[in-house]
Amino acid sequence: MKKKAAARKSAKKSPLWKPSGAQGRQGAGARADGSAVAHPRKANFVILTGMSGSGKGSVLKSFEDLGYYCVDNLPVDLIPTFAELYRKSNENPRAVLVVDIREGEALKRFPAIFRRLRQQMPTILIFLHASDEVLVRRFSETRRPHPLGSNLPLPRGIAAERKLLAKIRSLADMTIDTSRFNVHELRNFITDRFRSHSSHRSMLVSCISFGYRYGIPADSDLVFDVRFLPNPNYIPKFQHLSGRQPAVAKYIRSFPQTQEFTRNISRLLAYLIPHYMREGKSYLTISFGCTGGRHRSVMMAETIRKNLAGTGFQTKVVHRDIDK
Repeated sequence: MKKKAAARKSAKKSPLWKPSGAQGRQGAGARADGSAVAHPRKANFVILTGMSGSGKGSVLKSFEDLGYYCVDNLPVDLIPTFAELYRKSNENPRAVLVVDIREGEALKRFPAIFRRLRQQMPTILIFLHASDEVLVRRFSETRRPHPLGSNLPLPRGIAAERKLLAKIRSLADMTIDTSRFNVHELRNFITDRFRSHSSHRSMLVSCISFGYRYGIPADSDLVFDVRFLPNPNYIPKFQHLSGRQPAVAKYIRSFPQTQEFTRNISRLLAYLIPHYMREGKSYLTISFGCTGGRHRSVMMAETIRKNLAGTGFQTKVVHRDIDK
């Protein structure tokens, strides 16, 4: 009984991913051919491959949210050209290519192309796979035919694909078994391992001020009504100014409820934003509304944007109705 319990415990701890191929044999620093293996967080050029139905689309979306330039199903013979253009470009420092069974006969040339490529630049190859049972279930749920042909029974198509991809899998720096991942878990897994130190605050937070008389911004994720704050519009010297002017902002901030609201909203966002990021959200729009969109909402949008920027988030502010 103890041996069986130990075996079950060991099975539960078996990894869903592991370094593979040359990296598994040589360690994290070098492959058998002597080329360097990039750490996931420093991997600027990634090639994603694997079994059909293993989750390549979800993983590609995760990389896109991390700021990678993503290309799906680029012909393998164009990979060296793309890599060279990528090396010369300063527009986007990181890129991901998807290469899979859809390439047909051209896929046989990929191993040689990849070996040459990784000698020229730091490149990491990721291979996704899943159990036959899981792949059959996923194809059944989506009702899509296997890429090797609708006339081929699904289990035979999966077996044939495994055989065709075996050589490529042996080259992989990382293999990931997605059998026990749902979509959100898979995206979190990729995000945690490939998010660079400089992108841990990669979500762009947009703070918008608006007037309720003109309607709530349609793209709002969070909306806060600040009409309960004292209204500077009733003070003649402030009527033709906006919440961006220091005197107006100082007046609004002078009230205890403004200070308390600012503190509470800042705490709420500090709690919410990391959860949004873990779910793969890369853009958040926070809207603040007052009656006309000139004073209170403007001041609050500016204040919250400044607070978020001070903690490292990418931010921008838009005053939609300030000139109306």
